[in-house]
This record gives sequence, C-alpha cells and structure tokens, in this order.
Amino acid sequence: MSKERNANVRRQTGETDIELEVVLDGEGQASIDTPVPFLSHMLDLFTKHSHFDIRVQAAGDVDVDDHHTTEDVGICLGQVIHEALGDKKGIRRYGHAYVPMDDALVQVVVDLSNRPHLEFRGELGAPKVGTFDTELVREFLWKFAVESRMNLHVIVHYGWNTHHIIEAIFKALARALADAVERDPRVKGIPSTKGML
Repeated sequence: MSKERNANVRRQTGETDIELEVVLDGEGQASIDTPVPFLSHMLDLFTKHSHFDIRVQAAGDVDVDDHHTTEDVGICLGQVIHEALGDKKGIRRYGHAYVPMDDALVQVVVDLSNRPHLEFRGELGAPKVGTFDTELVREFLWKFAVESRMNLHVIVHYGWNTHHIIEAIFKALARALADAVERDPRVKGIPSTKGML
C-alpha cells in the first residue's frame, strides 16, 4: 500500500473543463481556482479540515449559471477520492462529525460502503448566498456521494444564517471523511463481513 493515497482526473465537456487532484495523506494544502467564488471558499475550508491536499483548476459556463461547474466539481472530487482509496483495506470506513458555526449546527455521517446514497435533512434558508444558488449545495453533495460511492447523511439541526449553515456542512463533511479514510491498525483487510466494499 503506497504511503500517499492520491488520484487525479480531467473532465472536459461542452460546459466545463476541470482538473482535480487529491492526496488523502496530506497536510490540508489547497490550490483552488474555480469561477464560482463561494464554491472555491467551501473547497478551501473542506481541504483545511479534511487534511487532504487538493488542487482544483476549473472553468465553466458561469455566464449561464454556476450549476454545471458546481456539479462537475462534485463529480470530479468524488471520483478522485474513490480512486485514491483503492481497495479500502485497513480504513475505518465510517466517520461522523458535528460542527457548529455560530448560530448553525450541522451533523454529517459517512460510510465508504460502495453503496452511494445522499440523505439531506434540514433547510438552507435563503435561496442565494451572494450570487451563489444555495440549491447547488445539495446538487454538489448528491454527485459527490454518487461518484465517491459513499453513503452520506447530512443533518442541519438548526441555524438562521445560510452562509454559516453551508460552511458547517462542508467542515463537517471534511472531518467525517478524514475519520472514515484514516487507517486503523486494528482493521485487518477490508472493513466488511462481506470481504469487499
């Protein structure tokens, strides 16, 4: 098993052009360049709190809206995490985190089960943060869960500031994933009675 679990992907469509690289055994170093400032901000703090090293270079048809770029970055991030995990031998598999952000409290629970599912409970409040459509948070998470083949549960317990709620989601996701991908010396082989994930 290599010391550094890493992967990269290039996705080019008629709507976006994205290069994304992740190192799971990193130091939280971010190099984020997208044409969606709020998404870049969320990816930056996701990197810091996951301790992954993440590089994103993205271009997209933001003259239409932010949908395609946000969705495709979620797809690419899911793909590289799935690839970097390899056979998943020795990992904890499960992770969870509660994160407060001023008025907001969010809980995220993940299972790197190879059975993708998103369960999102709670409200985001305002339809926009700046120019960013907040419905794209769920879109990002859905595509991320599918492509990483992850069971992802997001519960917004409360909060009134939409920026704070979304920031708490990304921080909690980062911390839950950091737990789930961590190698545990007590785990021998694949962490499943099925013998595979």
